[in-house]
Amino acid sequence: MATSESTDFELDVSDYIEEAFERCGLEVRTGYDLKTAKRSMNLLFADWANRGLNRWTIEQSTLSITASTAIYSLPSDTIDILSAVIRTGSGTTQSDTQITRISRDTFLNIPSKNTEAQPSQWYVDRQITPQIRLWPTPDKAYTLVYDRLTRIQDADSATNTLEVPFRFYPCLAAGLAYYLAMKRAPDRIQVLKAVYEEEFSRAAYEDVDRANLSLVPRRDYYGFG
Repeated sequence: MATSESTDFELDVSDYIEEAFERCGLEVRTGYDLKTAKRSMNLLFADWANRGLNRWTIEQSTLSITASTAIYSLPSDTIDILSAVIRTGSGTTQSDTQITRISRDTFLNIPSKNTEAQPSQWYVDRQITPQIRLWPTPDKAYTLVYDRLTRIQDADSATNTLEVPFRFYPCLAAGLAYYLAMKRAPDRIQVLKAVYEEEFSRAAYEDVDRANLSLVPRRDYYGFG
């Protein structure tokens, strides 16, 4: 039996829009149809960011921190910081020390905010331009290494491909169809919403870390103990 031996199936923005319109029982006819669909697609990406962790958008970054400076701006596409370490030394003497995330409220209740030492705690001020605040305030230069959750890149040109992994293709098509139905096909909203939620749950389940699972029988299974 012959197979394609191909694994490069890819959809661009216009393909997703066409698929979503077809699920709504409609056709893309005007430039405005494309415009409103791209806007819905970008709102869909914002919804994904609010639903939890999208692992393909995790990026490891570094930040040079200096003595007596506790607050640092983060890249504007940062949604959140997942973990952070303080790195000292280099080469064979490199050492990473994990630092703990705290809440704004916890930081507010630290009595000695101007203490200087190697930072052991941090919190993210999630403003339009996010910032990370370290405590204690660094007493010397260090390197902060952190994993950050970034925004999904926008759907701009109709010919662009998207920063979405293969396992999320069905979810994206279903979600865009549901969003367009709210504007163009109200009779299909409930059906398309149900499909979207099912596809998202399936994709999100697959988008998790896997760890080795070791099953050890109880001793009495072998007649021991």
